Amino acid sequence: MGENTLESADAWRLASALVELVETAKDRIRAEGRSTLVAKISAHVGCPLAEILTVGMEAGSWEHVNLQRGIDAYLAEHSPDAEWFGMAGPGRGHQDVIEMLAAAERMGTYQLGAVDYTTVAIGPDAVTEAVQLGLVATVAPDGSPVVLSLRGPSERHPMPNCSMQILAAQRESATAVRDRVDVLMRQHNAFRGAVLQLDMNEHRGNELLSFLVRPELTADQVVLPDGVLETVERHVVRSREHNERLIAHGQHLKRGLLLYGPPGTGKTHTVRYLLSRLTDATVVVLSGRALRLLPAAAAMVRRQQPSVLVIEDVDLIAQDRSLGPAGSGPLLFELLNRIDGVDADADVTFVLTTNRVDVLEQALADRPGRIDLAVQIPKPGPGERLRLLRLYAAGVELDLPDPTALVEALDGVTASFVRELIRRAVLDQIHNDRIVLTEAVLRSTLDELASQRNELTSRILGRA
Repeated sequence: MGENTLESADAWRLASALVELVETAKDRIRAEGRSTLVAKISAHVGCPLAEILTVGMEAGSWEHVNLQRGIDAYLAEHSPDAEWFGMAGPGRGHQDVIEMLAAAERMGTYQLGAVDYTTVAIGPDAVTEAVQLGLVATVAPDGSPVVLSLRGPSERHPMPNCSMQILAAQRESATAVRDRVDVLMRQHNAFRGAVLQLDMNEHRGNELLSFLVRPELTADQVVLPDGVLETVERHVVRSREHNERLIAHGQHLKRGLLLYGPPGTGKTHTVRYLLSRLTDATVVVLSGRALRLLPAAAAMVRRQQPSVLVIEDVDLIAQDRSLGPAGSGPLLFELLNRIDGVDADADVTFVLTTNRVDVLEQALADRPGRIDLAVQIPKPGPGERLRLLRLYAAGVELDLPDPTALVEALDGVTASFVRELIRRAVLDQIHNDRIVLTEAVLRSTLDELASQRNELTSRILGRA
């Protein structure tokens, strides 16, 4: 019996040793497989990943540069020596940061790695570096530790926006960080004072933003009937002093301008001149398929005052509702709501152009506060046609002792037609040592443009 008891004790000690050995092995395996990424975040925040909460911020794909600038400014305020760190692991291009951290906690899928960077535009010919996927340890305004993550837009991601996540032990701390970054985004916005164009990418309908070069035009480069340009400029271009006096007298700053007339008469050219005068204004241009981005464009100009929203060919979305089925034109309603929704003291200008004012929605054209000034840009009269000839031939020799007959022959053409006439005439003489545009040369080119084989081209260019 004693021997059996001894053997039982030995067996128990052996079994206990085996269990301890297995548990030790499991602990070692877990320790070796533990995500260094999760360990770093948990150590900084001061609690396990399961207890960390997140507060997020989503922004449009084009806001990547501004979100980066906001975070950079925040780090400069609270932790200027902070260094970004990244993730190593599969599927980083299409998974959310929180999903990846959860996978790292469960299976060690993601570890510390290098930061992913990309380039983003900050001007027509300038780019800067931005974090495409990365994290940085910092502190909240109250001093509590937090971790920021930034993900840039990606076509592979189901929602191709950019996003920021704040990981913290307390929601108040994370919210304070988010709110401060939002303020700094506005203060350091790369769009302020820029000329921007919104567009749509055919691939999955992604939204695109381009920086455009601000036009540089003088008044003598805009050929319109007497008084027209002065009227437009007086309505749109105001000094800050004038704005202050308007507010003091209880008048609104928001204004709307509609330029209408046949194609090629100079509506877009007139808009370009206005943009050259409004040098401190942020400009957003919408046209074609990008008109569906109207809500985003309207929000952008409200944030970036003084600002201008240019909507070209507005008749594409603002056709008279009586001409279509009930409930048609959702973009029209959106446009009306956006114009109405801008505060009266907002320094925002809406500039609309159309070739078909006859079908334009009356609610848009007639109601004060939506469109304050509607200006016709007509085909040029005799005086304007002569000025156009001289303007577009400024780089060559124009020999017209008596331009009367030629100007009369150009009756009914548009500014675009005159420009093309000069271009074709110069092209015909480009191989000559000396380019001289005489009446005979211009007449020959005019006859060619007006000939039967060029009838369609002539109509496109605006000849009556």
